[in-house]
Amino acid sequence: MNLTTTFHALKEWAVAVNALESGNTIMLLRKGGIHEKNGRFQVARDRVLLYPTFEHQQAFLLKPEYANVVAPVTSGWHPEMVRIGSWAEITDILPVSDESIVNNLLPYHIWNEHFISDRLKWKARQPLYVLLLRTYKIPAEQEIPYRTEYGGCKSWIDLAQPINIQGAEPALSEASYQQLVAEIRDIVGDRLYAPSC
Repeated sequence: MNLTTTFHALKEWAVAVNALESGNTIMLLRKGGIHEKNGRFQVARDRVLLYPTFEHQQAFLLKPEYANVVAPVTSGWHPEMVRIGSWAEITDILPVSDESIVNNLLPYHIWNEHFISDRLKWKARQPLYVLLLRTYKIPAEQEIPYRTEYGGCKSWIDLAQPINIQGAEPALSEASYQQLVAEIRDIVGDRLYAPSC
């Protein structure tokens, strides 16, 4: 399927979006926002814009090289204009409940051990989802106005207007991306399942 525009977006910390766009990671770790459908994390779309958020970024949950770029903001703060600079294809969804497996993934993401422990303990009977994303940088990034419906603790939003993603370039080469996917799958084991869309 060749997308030229889309308005579906995945909300994620701005520091993580930057790391995906720069090719420093291909991984997100999610359990879902408070307002997720049925209280569980679900992948609504497999091709999404990356929507950066700032309010809940916590420097103490990040590795030092990422913690240094996070500035704390007050509760409820958001920029008046939001930068949309990339989209991603979610290629793999790997549910993990074993802390030792998640610890072995430490070299592949931006978070530290505190984040892993915190995420596994929250809703302890639910797995932590490892999402692998092939990220594409949009040639003409766009600034869109913040809207109230974009706020709140939810993972998935639909933007008021579609974003043109034609000509987007991958953050990593196909070979580099597939090598990382293979290494991560090897750590997690045979748990792969496809996005439900």
